[in-house]
Amino acid sequence: MRRRRERREGGQSLVEFAMIVTVAMLMLLGMVEFGFIFDHHLSLEYATREGARVGAALANGGGQVGCGTGQSPNAATVDQQVIAAVQRVVASPGSPIVESRISQIRIFKSDSSGDPSGSSYNTWIYQAAGGPVVDGRALDFKQSGSSGYAACSRDNGATPDSIGVSIAYTYQMVTPIAAVMGFFGGAGATSIPIADKTVMALNPS
Repeated sequence: MRRRRERREGGQSLVEFAMIVTVAMLMLLGMVEFGFIFDHHLSLEYATREGARVGAALANGGGQVGCGTGQSPNAATVDQQVIAAVQRVVASPGSPIVESRISQIRIFKSDSSGDPSGSSYNTWIYQAAGGPVVDGRALDFKQSGSSGYAACSRDNGATPDSIGVSIAYTYQMVTPIAAVMGFFGGAGATSIPIADKTVMALNPS
């Protein structure tokens, strides 16, 4: 009887230990994964802020607002400089961002809510060394489709437009938490979509 009771108690302790270890492991992996996600998101925030800052400073490319001859003479290079600023951050040493996982970068005219105003946006997508040349090096992003927010039309007068830069990114999980959750009937997703945007008013002329 005593031996049987001891065996029963030993088996119960083993089951309880396994349950506790599993929960503790999930919590630990979750905290580690959250740290990685937070690090990626901070880098994306920095990248969109740098892009918006450059876009706000360059405004419409200089000169009189308009897309005619002699107006906004450097308008064609504004968005290239914005994307170059974003790329300098995401491709810098120590950055956790994988450029190829950036599905799109958008430069847009912001409404009062901080969202794109209608179709006033330009979309850039990843293509290694497939973009325009800036400072002697081809960018890893190229414009997709026609321009819906031409730099020469950006008003930086008395009531300046607000320019926004957004990034859509796919984060790939580092820890095996997805596999562990999948084993216990969870979704088992291995990637998470992350997005960030920054909006700034154009510097007045």
